[in-house]
Amino acid sequence: MAEKQINPVLKQVLELGPPLAFFAAYMWVREDTFVIAGTEYDGFIVAAAAFVPILLVSIAALWWLTGKLSRMQVFTAVLVIVFGGLTVWFNDERFFKMKTTIVYGIFAGLLGIGLAQGRSYLEWVMGELLPMEHEGWMILTRRLTALFAALAVGNEIIWRTMSNDAWVTIETFVFPAVMFVFLWAQIVALQKYLIEPEDSPES
Repeated sequence: MAEKQINPVLKQVLELGPPLAFFAAYMWVREDTFVIAGTEYDGFIVAAAAFVPILLVSIAALWWLTGKLSRMQVFTAVLVIVFGGLTVWFNDERFFKMKTTIVYGIFAGLLGIGLAQGRSYLEWVMGELLPMEHEGWMILTRRLTALFAALAVGNEIIWRTMSNDAWVTIETFVFPAVMFVFLWAQIVALQKYLIEPEDSPES
């Protein structure tokens, strides 16, 4: 099924809204303690629990509006449900924080497996969206693998050594900004590998 086009602003709101909502919810209830069914939950656990349905509603809206979900969206939804559920079930915020490490670690591992086979899984997924020579895809894949690995290690260091406020802020704003700047820099650096569309022949 072909993907239906929707307003780009609405799409950005649906994609960026859940993490921003989590940030806002955490900042609102971070000092509070809630007693639910006889169990005490701090503000972080409550904000993490609220994030799960917010993300699922956002993904469902994207699917309804576009008629399609990416593998990454499905993968993210599954991990959020699993680790959000574990966070609430065990009343332990570490599960939610480790989710980020596992996501980046899996991406680095999958791309690394492809590189070990002399292939770029990134090219297989995005080749039609960004026409580029195979050598360029291999370079981008190696660099992105290194970035994902660095972000996984960075997340582990941050949540184990810094405050909840610092981790939530970095998770919401810094990691996405690093990814955006990295990808923008790579597109500029790999310009020579981009394949320009052929001019239509003159009649």
